[in-house]
Amino acid sequence: MVDAPDRERYELVLGGEVRGYLSYRRHPGIIILIHTEVDPALQGQGQGSVLAQHALDEARQRGERVVPRCPFVRRFIDEHPEYASLAAGTSSAG
Repeated sequence: MVDAPDRERYELVLGGEVRGYLSYRRHPGIIILIHTEVDPALQGQGQGSVLAQHALDEARQRGERVVPRCPFVRRFIDEHPEYASLAAGTSSAG
């Protein structure tokens, strides 16, 4: 997993290739998680969850609140209540 701030996304790199990403926008104290995309060949293997968990763990480490605009990330948070305290709800920022 790589944070690529110049592309505003976390990237899932396998075999030297980007095989998935979770795009974001950062504002002071907030990260807006916008869209998760995984290579179709890897779908159903939990790679999207790996991206979501990594982004949420990073937000927790950085002391950021999370705005989960991505439906996949919203669902992930709903299914993993240990991340619910990070969620700032929705926002018009971004």
